[in-house]
Amino acid sequence: MSRYPVPAARRRVEEIINRSRFISTAAPAATVEEARAFIAEMRAEFADASHNCYAFVAGPPGSTAQIGMSDDGEPSGTAGRPMLAVVLGSGIGDLAVVVTRYFGGIKLGTGGLVRAYSGGVKAVLAELPVEEKVALRTFLASGPYSWVTPVARLLPDYEARLTGQDFAADVTWEITLPEERAEALAAALIDLSHGEIEVVL
Repeated sequence: MSRYPVPAARRRVEEIINRSRFISTAAPAATVEEARAFIAEMRAEFADASHNCYAFVAGPPGSTAQIGMSDDGEPSGTAGRPMLAVVLGSGIGDLAVVVTRYFGGIKLGTGGLVRAYSGGVKAVLAELPVEEKVALRTFLASGPYSWVTPVARLLPDYEARLTGQDFAADVTWEITLPEERAEALAAALIDLSHGEIEVVL
């Protein structure tokens, strides 16, 4: 996926379930390192909590290449796994969620824990602002000076922009655009110039 929704900022929601306090915090995490840093930060902030359970996906929505989860002392399978299922099914990428629990003295049972932790993730994601992440690609093209204006006119059609220009014997353009449109623009430049523009993808 070359474009997908990602968190635009952090969000936090709190719930009291049978006297236990659940604090769900979601944050952007484009890499495993960012996710782990966020989890460490939450553990430090809520160092006195009973549990700091987490789930994250660093990458496109639903991708399992870079994921993580932890029950953090809750019965196996009652926190991290249900949290991860919600994260993977959310349609949001580069996402980490920590659900912090302060035990209130009443046991919730395995079903209750699964509902509380997955519900915490759903609640915070409902409040989470998102923005589109677009994978970019940069390539070089070069050609005669006569193509400077036509090239500049063509770029907006491909959501492309000039990130550099070098004027020597020919003009060399450094062009940055969404990855999925790079090959189409390269073909359009060659077509436009009847082969006078050379493209290095």
